[in-house]
Amino acid sequence: MTDTVDKTPAPAVPPEQIKAIPVRHYGRWVAGAVIIALLVLIGIAFSNAKINYSIIPDYLTDSTILSGVWHTLYISVLAMLLGLVLGVILAVMRMSSNPVTSTVAWFYVWFFRGTPVLVQLLLWYNIALVFPILNLGFYKDEMNQVMTPFLAALLGLGLNEAAYMSEIVRAGIQSVDEGQTEASHALGMTQGKTLRRVILPQAMRVIVPPTGNEFINMLKTSSLAYAVQFNELIKRSQDISSTSLAVVELYFVASIWYLILTSIFSVFQYYLERRYARGSSRNLPPTPLQRLKKNLRLFGSFRRPEVAR
Repeated sequence: MTDTVDKTPAPAVPPEQIKAIPVRHYGRWVAGAVIIALLVLIGIAFSNAKINYSIIPDYLTDSTILSGVWHTLYISVLAMLLGLVLGVILAVMRMSSNPVTSTVAWFYVWFFRGTPVLVQLLLWYNIALVFPILNLGFYKDEMNQVMTPFLAALLGLGLNEAAYMSEIVRAGIQSVDEGQTEASHALGMTQGKTLRRVILPQAMRVIVPPTGNEFINMLKTSSLAYAVQFNELIKRSQDISSTSLAVVELYFVASIWYLILTSIFSVFQYYLERRYARGSSRNLPPTPLQRLKKNLRLFGSFRRPEVAR
């Protein structure tokens, strides 16, 4: 008699499901509470200060303030253009094989980066102590008549900016592979044409982002031009506060306008960087609007999301 073997497979026992418990980050809650408390204390301090906040909106559109905003924007753009042009020239001189031009460019960068902008502005404003008469052969006049507050601000800000822009441009040029230069020379292109048509267009991807930062910084640095009596935003604010005695209120007005200007140009800078990044990045970074939508969805979430089972 043969035994019958039951070959029916045993029922599969399902594995015990794992319940994942997210880790609680109590430090985040503590840090958030501390920050909120500090913000509340700062808000209470400013609300109890002897500041007439109601007059700030009125001065935002005051004709004197708007004139200062225009002069700030005007001198910033012109000084940035001067710094950019001289920066390109200095960068080429710095990389030249000629020891004289490279040494002069190095000394220029060393001097203007090593001295404060305010000192440079004051030196240009008082340049008549060194050169009382400006004599160019075809033009002759007293230096006090030539060196106006506008010209002193333009030279002080523009020549200082050229020192920083030269280093930015030089870094951008050096980021381009040397093979590009060799290939251009093999095609019969001159050194100047190679620089204009091959090197600089490729270097723009490296040059543009810090240049945008430099311009935004120039908008704020232009406030130092008040020391040479140039009618920029700070100077205009001080003119009003000297008669109205609303000193802190006018500083708030100036700060609001600086925030508006820097915010506008930050948006332009972002999209300019995005344009030049198309050739080097497959996935472009999200736009500010896309980031805002994402942050709104994640706002208020302090806990770690649950682990997928």
